[in-house]
Amino acid sequence: MTLLRTQLGNTLRGHRLRQHRTLRDVSGAARVSLGYLSEVERGQKEASSELLASICDALEVELADLLAEVSLELRGAAAGGEVRPLTASGEAAVAEAAAVPALSDAAAEPALALVGAGQQGRAAQRRDAVSLAA
Repeated sequence: MTLLRTQLGNTLRGHRLRQHRTLRDVSGAARVSLGYLSEVERGQKEASSELLASICDALEVELADLLAEVSLELRGAAAGGEVRPLTASGEAAVAEAAAVPALSDAAAEPALALVGAGQQGRAAQRRDAVSLAA
């Protein structure tokens, strides 16, 4: 089972590397120490929602898109399927449609939700929802 912090770190690192940016560049823009950002990327530290928002701003990635991408990756890992990261337009590219279980209309929301983001009622009702709290 993949840990949330590990997948968040991998996804953040992927965005940074695709932009050909250094840890120093992103850490300065996000106003977080280089060492801490490195630990977050390696999945060694849990990032608060405020820190994630700051890193996303520095990477010019919407926090919601990052969380949706992480959610897809976690679902793919749980299902044993291969799920590719979100594209620049925010659309998910799923390698094997059968690898990820189809979602009903009622469960079409991402399984990852921020506490206090207005969706906690619906997210709390879902057994597979993961909440991030500051």
